[in-house]
Amino acid sequence: MFSSPFLLAFPFFLLLCFLLYWAGARHAYLRRPAVEDGDPHAFDWHFFVPCRDEEAVVGTTVSRLRADHPGAHVWVIDDDSDDRTGAIVAALAEEDRRVHLVRRHRPHARQGKGAALNAAYDELNQFLSKDVDRERAVVCVIDADGQLDPHALARVSGPQGFGDPETGGVQVSVRMRNTDDPRPLPGRGRIANAFARLLVRMQDMEFSVSNAGMQLLRGRTGSVGLGGNGQFTRLASLDRIAAAERRPWQRGALLEDYELGLHMTLTGDRITHIADTWVSQEGLPHGRRFLTQRTRWAQGNLQCVRYAPRIVSSRHYGGKGVLETLYTFLQPVAHLVTLALCAVMFALLGLTAAQDGVDEAFGGMLELWPLVLALAVVSVTPFVLWGPVYRRDRASDRSLLTALLWGLALWLYAYHLFPASARGFARMLRGRNGWAKTRRNAERVESGPVAIEA
Repeated sequence: MFSSPFLLAFPFFLLLCFLLYWAGARHAYLRRPAVEDGDPHAFDWHFFVPCRDEEAVVGTTVSRLRADHPGAHVWVIDDDSDDRTGAIVAALAEEDRRVHLVRRHRPHARQGKGAALNAAYDELNQFLSKDVDRERAVVCVIDADGQLDPHALARVSGPQGFGDPETGGVQVSVRMRNTDDPRPLPGRGRIANAFARLLVRMQDMEFSVSNAGMQLLRGRTGSVGLGGNGQFTRLASLDRIAAAERRPWQRGALLEDYELGLHMTLTGDRITHIADTWVSQEGLPHGRRFLTQRTRWAQGNLQCVRYAPRIVSSRHYGGKGVLETLYTFLQPVAHLVTLALCAVMFALLGLTAAQDGVDEAFGGMLELWPLVLALAVVSVTPFVLWGPVYRRDRASDRSLLTALLWGLALWLYAYHLFPASARGFARMLRGRNGWAKTRRNAERVESGPVAIEA
């Protein structure tokens, strides 16, 4: 049939792109240079902590930030919480002049994380004196459950970070701190908890080595992305974006962090990734919460495709940066096309089986089993090889066999991208762009919505 060559060639093309990207990410991670510390006292630090119904974690987060980074200011944005978030922070602010509460109220509140961060940006501008050096003022976004490495400010102050005047943003690595929780789902059985532990472990493996490798590769192509947790930006860089776009963070964006990074690069600031310091957060042990979170991310990625023409024509993106960014943009699209091609292939097989018999339909495929086996090995091996790297850096007490099995599990885990991309695309078609915060593990089920609206 006319579609057969395309059906055969497309998976090979995707596999080739994946292998090239994986090889570059792995090499960048394993060959990264040592990070030199800088002087954190050379900068003024301001932590932005967006909160909505975060009474379960906000007190611990603020107290730890103030204890580990005593010279920094902490700006907590209460996005019209229904719980005691505001009261907890207000009590902390009464005792500590470096803790600030930014209160938001409906109807202006609950318009997304970007809008909450813009409110903190406005408050910070009113707080700072007019003669402050905004190139030396740094804003760091921390999730309400985030815990930052006590040495992070020294690391991001160094020559790989803000010690370079051309650097406008720094993203640090993300870790899951509940990987060793024996019962992430209290009250559930052994099988459910075993799955939950593996799900958290895969998130930690994904962020701390695989994603870190991708970010370090992007450092070589000039297309590093910012994340929503552990995101450092010069205040002057935010000013430049606000001058061009009216506000630093764009309202309604489901990936306001990645979109901020695009704007930062488009305005001429460089972003770097430092893998040797970290911010930790809770991994999600609930499959449904995890899928809804990843659906939001996939939809946000699809929304960012609209920046492709600006990126291609920008003088601040080199050829490698354009290719890497377009590759990132098109990942959900590739997943959707793959799903569609699989549906077409199975439909054609079904029609052939109905017309010519099962032997005619599947006989040719069985003859290709060596090729299918070779493709399977080539597809799985890159994931498996992340296992020993993860063991070396994050789980040295575990056996090599365990690490290899984790790598195999990472391959299976990656298939969540297909349903997430499909759900994100369906939401875009339906015009559903709203989202709420991801419910914390310590919260009761009835305390609020999960990561995305139905």
